[in-house]
Amino acid sequence: MPFSEIGTIKTYYFESLASEGLVQAIFTRRGGVSQTPWASLNLGGTVGDNPVDVQENRQRAFQSIEVSLERMYDVWQVHSDKVVITDKPRPAAQEHLKADAILTNRPGLALFMRFADCVPVFLYDPVQKAVGLVHAGWRGTVNQITGRAVQTMQRVYGTKPQDIVAGIGPSIGLHHYEVGREVVDQVQQSFGEDATGLLQSSSSNGHGVKLDLWRANRLVLERSGVRQVEVSGICTACHLDDWYSHRGEAGRTGRFGAVIQLTD
Repeated sequence: MPFSEIGTIKTYYFESLASEGLVQAIFTRRGGVSQTPWASLNLGGTVGDNPVDVQENRQRAFQSIEVSLERMYDVWQVHSDKVVITDKPRPAAQEHLKADAILTNRPGLALFMRFADCVPVFLYDPVQKAVGLVHAGWRGTVNQITGRAVQTMQRVYGTKPQDIVAGIGPSIGLHHYEVGREVVDQVQQSFGEDATGLLQSSSSNGHGVKLDLWRANRLVLERSGVRQVEVSGICTACHLDDWYSHRGEAGRTGRFGAVIQLTD
């Protein structure tokens, strides 16, 4: 399993994205200063944790991968289909834009998002030198947010989808993700005939249904023309020692972070 440990900080990385021109990391929950229930490397600032601890955690996380926190760009994640294009960091005093995908072709600019069951998707175009980071919960998935990010890379950077290397990171697995009728209906509407392969009965009477977010986002990528997709296969709810899980911890938990950056 592709993990790296730098001091007390443990990160996951995609083997297919290991490149001299790229920094990429998904931070586990280990190595921070936050107290229970956010223990310990909580990078989310809106979950009730002490802001001083969150800031210290962010400093530790970014230092561990030798990325300046001042070079970070993040958004207010709202489970949308909105894509933001940026070429500079977000000043601390500047209001967050509401979006669930960020793209850049600017070296040295670190794209950053936070997760606790939703799917982190990394996008890297090594030809046109552009990267993207996507936050895909069930709403973003049925709204095809990952596909919209790929389409925007095509339009803005001239990216060819077949050049993109994509990674689907640790997130809630099928076996832990039972969903209701509203979600099932939207999955069926969004994916059509392919929805059958994304939904699985979770009980003998057929009333419960589980959703495979990994397979769904891989399908969105493949429909968009992306051929190189690495799936971590790590369920956040199964591995609470490494990951925060909103569902696995009944909503009282922190957020782990993901970063992707083109090197200077």
